[in-house]
Amino acid sequence: MTRIAAVCGVLPPHRYRQGELAAGLAALRGGAGGEQALAERFFAGAGVDSRCLALPWERYGELDGFGQANDAWLEAAAELAHRAAESVLRTAGMAAEEVDVVVSTTVTGIAVPSLEARIASRLGLREDVRRVPLFGLGCAGGAGGLAVVHDLLDGRRGVALLLATELCSLTLQCADTSPANLLATALFGDGAGALLAVGDGRPPTGDGGGPVVVATRSRLYPGTERLLGWQVGDTGFGLLLGPELPELVRLHVGEEVASFLAAHDLKPADVGSWVCHPGGPRVLEVLGEELGLSDEALAPSRESLARCGNLSSASVLHILRDVIDQGPPPPGSFGLMIALGPGFSSELVLLRW
Repeated sequence: MTRIAAVCGVLPPHRYRQGELAAGLAALRGGAGGEQALAERFFAGAGVDSRCLALPWERYGELDGFGQANDAWLEAAAELAHRAAESVLRTAGMAAEEVDVVVSTTVTGIAVPSLEARIASRLGLREDVRRVPLFGLGCAGGAGGLAVVHDLLDGRRGVALLLATELCSLTLQCADTSPANLLATALFGDGAGALLAVGDGRPPTGDGGGPVVVATRSRLYPGTERLLGWQVGDTGFGLLLGPELPELVRLHVGEEVASFLAAHDLKPADVGSWVCHPGGPRVLEVLGEELGLSDEALAPSRESLARCGNLSSASVLHILRDVIDQGPPPPGSFGLMIALGPGFSSELVLLRW
């Protein structure tokens, strides 16, 4: 069994209310009152109260092109990833030298060497630490990264660190006035999550202990490649976001979850804790309808969305931390982590306390 020894979430220091960001976006584009009114409608409907950004808002208008935005991402993402890693090690009561493998995931910037390599010496990781950087899983990266950790620790006594670092604000496309880009600008925030897991026979230490990973499942849905992802151009990462995404969730994900649980003689009603990626209010609504979930079951996801926005791959780690902080579920109870990403794809992780 892979046991989660600790999980932590960190946010950058610059917090803004949704109304401030809607007004700031309109001003950045030099729009008139109609431009601001349109932004305010999107921002008000995103289910987000406030978000933390990697940079002060006024800095975004100074970034000239993809190169400068990615340079800013490199600096801020390395700092945030380091904070998250230090926090999770401290929570678990473990030293960086004990980590055998690092899995890092991001989709909001490009780094070669990758983020975990850039912070390895500063963090105190061993020179022979195994590194597995992931790019392209998007919002599914936190759950997908945990699945990779589980595979790497299968039958081993090792220690694995998972890092999910996303600075969505630094993909801002000021000139793009499409509904998809407005929705993304209203929805996504910046943050990082870290998870420390131990393999068979190695008990967790510290006070951040979590569940064991029972099983995982990854699924690609054919013919959906253009519905969610990046359109990379001269100005950087432009969002592809099909309006039919909630209906795809309705069509595929409920059945996928039921099938996955049935393979372990479980039904949705047997799951006590739901760690659902907050893809947006409508996606959460459809998930709840298809799985028969109560408002209470989805409360951690909605609260995380309201507090810090959609953090892409880092969101599920923040939500898992919140579930643990509320008081560990009863021993033997099950949890399910669900994340949806480009592809269109889903990542499922079955947990047991």
